[in-house]
Amino acid sequence: MTSVTRRAFGKTAAAAWVGTAISAARVRGANDRVRVGFIGVGNRGDQVLDAFLAHKDAEIVAVCDIYQPYVDFAAKKAGGQPARFTDYRKLLEMKGLDAVAIATPDHWHALQMIDACEAGKDVYVEKPLSLVVSEGRAMVNAARRHNRVVQVGINRRSSAFVREAADLVRGGAIGKVTVARSFHVQNEWPKGIGAPPDEAPPADVDWDAWLGPAPKRAYNKNRTFYRFRWFYDYSGGQVTNFGVHYMDAIQWALGHDAPLAVTAMGGKFVVEDNREIPDSLEVLWTYPGGTLVTFSQYNATAAPAAKDRRVEIEFRGTKGTLYLFSDGYEIAPDDITQNEFPARTPIDRQRERDYRTGRTPLIKPAKRTGGDFDTAVHARNFLDCVRSRAACNCDIETGHRSTSATLIANVAHKTKSYLEWDRAAERFSNNADANKLLTYRYRAPYELRET
Repeated sequence: MTSVTRRAFGKTAAAAWVGTAISAARVRGANDRVRVGFIGVGNRGDQVLDAFLAHKDAEIVAVCDIYQPYVDFAAKKAGGQPARFTDYRKLLEMKGLDAVAIATPDHWHALQMIDACEAGKDVYVEKPLSLVVSEGRAMVNAARRHNRVVQVGINRRSSAFVREAADLVRGGAIGKVTVARSFHVQNEWPKGIGAPPDEAPPADVDWDAWLGPAPKRAYNKNRTFYRFRWFYDYSGGQVTNFGVHYMDAIQWALGHDAPLAVTAMGGKFVVEDNREIPDSLEVLWTYPGGTLVTFSQYNATAAPAAKDRRVEIEFRGTKGTLYLFSDGYEIAPDDITQNEFPARTPIDRQRERDYRTGRTPLIKPAKRTGGDFDTAVHARNFLDCVRSRAACNCDIETGHRSTSATLIANVAHKTKSYLEWDRAAERFSNNADANKLLTYRYRAPYELRET
């Protein structure tokens, strides 16, 4: 991928943009199909490919990955005769291509998404949107400048039951929400992902191309396919992997798209592998209106952290709690008393016992089950928006804001800081050193630029 710089490619793509966009519109009008190319068809890319294949009006015309076995597997699954590439820039040069789906490792998202926008393609880009906050803002700007439809792969945004739960919380169904807790719990002790030694890259892996803009490192198999999420050069770890789903739903339900402040504590305490991310982490954010939000990552113990093992998020309100599961939600009312909390005294214990007299719930219990957040529904929304030019369920700004909340959690953890967040400036107002971690320098010849 490094044979041509991004600057050179950008000039070529920009020159071809008008003709490409017109061609794409003509194809959609002629056969009512959206012609999609896939960039990155490993684990998540394969799942997203399945989601698009569920829709007959999605025509998979190209697949791309630096790993040839993935390319061949995806092409066979897609059917027909999709073009096969190992260089995504060649895919973007295809005529008549309407849209691309990007499911590469996180550190590649910004470059590929911006290049796709410059080439006149609509984009479905997997979460987390970016590796640092500045990348996400550049991606938002590129989508707007080139008038592209963009769906960020936070697929819960297209789930009917998650939308319903968010509407209930935001509408006051459980009262004023003072706490929202979220969880990623699984026991990976003792071996975790293992600790393989550095070695020469296999003959069928272009290690330099895989690294792309990331720092030059010796090849280690744990730094590549799937397990890249345990290393900060390529990912924000589980707080951005799982946490972005939870923070997006929480921000949706609270009616705010950015926190006021964040802090975090944790570390790699016991798991015996070569990961960089913590095996135990607690993140705390505060939100406007007085809400404390937490993300608990426990990867060395498996006991459930909430009502039961399936709970992803708890919204704790003054009138009750809404538990959000992977397949529905449940509202559990609190018993409320209008009595004041008594001053405890040894000469009148009856007053303590009478405190809860007359307590009663102010809301009714509710439960919804049988839901899901199938990525195919999210893909359906994207395909519809490619035609209508409407904003997607998880448009680029929404995806950026939800991702940013998790990215700044990592900054807080790395700097051991309590950080106050300026939503408008997208900067910390109380820590200049922390602001340096909102961006990073790409490895030459790669560069991130405003287009």
